[in-house]
Amino acid sequence: PPLLPAPSAMLTSRGPALCTALRRAAPGGLAAFHSSAGRCRGARVAVVLSGCGVYDGTEIHEASAVLVHLSRGGAEVQMYAPDVPQMHVIDHSKGQPAEAESRNVLVESARIARGKIASLAKLTTADHDAVIFPGGFGAAKNLSTFAVDGKDCKVNREVERVLKDFHKAGKPIGLCCISPVLAAKVLSGAEVTVGHEEEEGGKWPYAGTAGAIKELGAKHCVKEVTISFPAHVDTKNKVVTTPAFMCETALHHIFDGIGAMVKNVLKLTGK
Repeated sequence: PPLLPAPSAMLTSRGPALCTALRRAAPGGLAAFHSSAGRCRGARVAVVLSGCGVYDGTEIHEASAVLVHLSRGGAEVQMYAPDVPQMHVIDHSKGQPAEAESRNVLVESARIARGKIASLAKLTTADHDAVIFPGGFGAAKNLSTFAVDGKDCKVNREVERVLKDFHKAGKPIGLCCISPVLAAKVLSGAEVTVGHEEEEGGKWPYAGTAGAIKELGAKHCVKEVTISFPAHVDTKNKVVTTPAFMCETALHHIFDGIGAMVKNVLKLTGK
């Protein structure tokens, strides 16, 4: 099938008159028009992705919720991902590994970012006021080895650097779903939540993660996923966490809980 035309070509196809009008409206031409779109004066927030798809990358609903709430909060967002191979590729229709496939975390994350993404190696605290890690198994497979090694896991070198740099700079860190294990491993004594510590009949299927967090030397705080008690704020370390899909519940509860996490992260930036 033919490739989609470039955005500029699609714009031009609507007629010369439209292009002329846009050039006149934007003193610097079309480039200035596009670059000015979406500018804001709020906090500058980095969002770190781990691929695309719940079982081998970033949980897409969580990433979307983070981005929507950041947009509503007036934040300026830049997305990043490590330029490394995925641990493996999952066929999400079957829930099984696709043995013959291999994918790159940065390339896959670009799907969620609509192409506007940079290598995690380029992320610095000087350019951002906060950093947020959505969940998904990619956090436990591509950003760390937690899915395989549990409490003995290793964290991706760039992920570890980012967490330590933001912590040292006193800038807030937001994490949801399984990604709080990253802070538990890297930031000694941090307080995080992944929800409840018992499965409770399948409502909290990943409750065992709480025990691993304790073994990592972090403090686990029991929290609900609902809007009433959706996020834990570790004010000392400026780490904000929420359970998200660690709980089997309605999607709007997940969305609202992530909103509370984002709101607290933005509040901690002081902007």
